[in-house]
Amino acid sequence: MNVYLAEFIGVAMLIFFGCGVLAGNALKTSGSYQAGNVAINIAWGCTVAMVIFCLGDISGAHINPAITIMQAVKGSFEWSLVPGYILAQIAGGMFGSLLVYLQFIDHWEKTDDAKTKLTIFATAPTIRNNVANFFSEYIVTFGLVFCILGIDTNTFPGGLKPLAVGCLIFLVGTSFGGVTGAALNPARDLGPRLAHFLLPIPGKGSSDFKYAWIPVVAPIMGATTSGLVHNALYEGIVDYRLYMMLGLTLVTFIAIKLLSKNEKISNELIGEVA
Repeated sequence: MNVYLAEFIGVAMLIFFGCGVLAGNALKTSGSYQAGNVAINIAWGCTVAMVIFCLGDISGAHINPAITIMQAVKGSFEWSLVPGYILAQIAGGMFGSLLVYLQFIDHWEKTDDAKTKLTIFATAPTIRNNVANFFSEYIVTFGLVFCILGIDTNTFPGGLKPLAVGCLIFLVGTSFGGVTGAALNPARDLGPRLAHFLLPIPGKGSSDFKYAWIPVVAPIMGATTSGLVHNALYEGIVDYRLYMMLGLTLVTFIAIKLLSKNEKISNELIGEVA
């Protein structure tokens, strides 16, 4: 199987089962309505494990542009493959979302809340704060990738490594999914968000692209920084790449803080005029 096809299938599986459990939990006429946070995160963790079992020996089962970019920056993955991997991952996210839409085709109009329908496909913060939301996605992805790289340094009996990664996904989702939805993966958020925008979902409302850059940029930066920090701690490699990522991280947080402050002032002025 072609590596790009493997990544497409992998992300499609991830979204079909992962967003599928979100749909079952959120749509009022579903038999698994209000299944709960634990069931949701078990489903995501099991799905990641299954994808690695099925496709790990073909494409490496990145199923995440942040992982792909991190590996390329580290030097353990060819840059020439990066664009194809990312396009396949996002397309897989859109296709998996289409399958979720079709699976629940008779249920969408039975649930009125547009926000509920959006959060089946895309992530959203429980409290809107760009600085805090960016930090959450950044630091949680940093921790996720650091642990994945740590898992890779260990030897497991045959077949256990994917289960370890699945347990990690469950742990991260259960611990921090309540803050921003824990996208951790640009393809997991952007692909389904684009599908939400394009699909004829009854009463779907806005796709909230104003927030969409956070679950894209923050995981990429968090994963890349984590990979370089892992290099420094485990392999003693400290070079310009690490310094550049740390500097870029600092600049990004300052820029978000300033932009958020200016937006708040603008909104207050508009409110006073109105």
